Amino acid sequence: MTTTLLVDNLVKTYRTGGRTIEAVQGVSFEIAAGGIFAFLGPNGAGKTTTIKMIAGLVEPTRGKVLVSGRDPHRDREVGRQIGAVLEGSRNIYWRLTPEENLEYFGALRGLSFRVARQRGLELLDRFGLADRRGMPVRALSRGMQQKVAIAVAVLHEPSLLLLDEPTLGLDVRASEEVKRLVRELAGEGRAILLTTHHLTVAEEIADEVAVIQNGKLIVQGGMQDVLASFSDTSYRITYQGSLQAAQVRDLARFQTEVRGDSLIYLGSASGLYEVLQILYPLEIDSVTRDRKSLTDVFLELTHETSGA
Repeated sequence: MTTTLLVDNLVKTYRTGGRTIEAVQGVSFEIAAGGIFAFLGPNGAGKTTTIKMIAGLVEPTRGKVLVSGRDPHRDREVGRQIGAVLEGSRNIYWRLTPEENLEYFGALRGLSFRVARQRGLELLDRFGLADRRGMPVRALSRGMQQKVAIAVAVLHEPSLLLLDEPTLGLDVRASEEVKRLVRELAGEGRAILLTTHHLTVAEEIADEVAVIQNGKLIVQGGMQDVLASFSDTSYRITYQGSLQAAQVRDLARFQTEVRGDSLIYLGSASGLYEVLQILYPLEIDSVTRDRKSLTDVFLELTHETSGA
């Protein structure tokens, strides 16, 4: 799969008050075309500085960034390969209509008026905003405003999309719509770098995840692999009926604990089949693997590395 974003050993240091501050220390990762990469970290961890280096806004002290094989710090045209939606209301003009915003930002990104208008109308229709195209953005709901901002960000068809808190302040319905759009945009081949404090959103839509703390990546990998690596191998089995003495005796050979009408099993997947066989002929309602959420993993990681 083609790599859209390559971040290689990024370092950023600052001099302040006679001291050297290492804001980012050797950060490396890749995002393939069509991938959604959750880049997470507490405030002050180095996340924003890293994103600014990726966008070409801050020069790295060392290391490199390549967007579709080109360096945004050496080639200004690379900026046309990047779209961004920043936290807050800094992405669009509230006094303009959605249509006017798209035409204006399209011109800034080098599109002709005709192309900007055509693409803008197509995006407004796709995002369910065609009937709001002539209303001032400030009169739209928060969810609609966010969809206008995303439309502006992808108007010039960038290969890399930077999304900072895309669901912040949205109600449940609007949040679901934005998540759907993000998945669709990735499905079209865009690489997406997602930052958010809503970790359930990241867990739902991201393929890969990295957590930065004190300028360093402290975990990185596929989302499901990371969650699995921090989760105990335990299964909860719920059933109907009562265990017989022989079943209790046989279960004692395994790492099991009876809790009311459920059984906790600590062990391998192969041993699970033996436990289920012992439970026969009781009716099994469910078998679920206890697994930590991304929120659990994030809190555990950042607590440990903060020295708390």
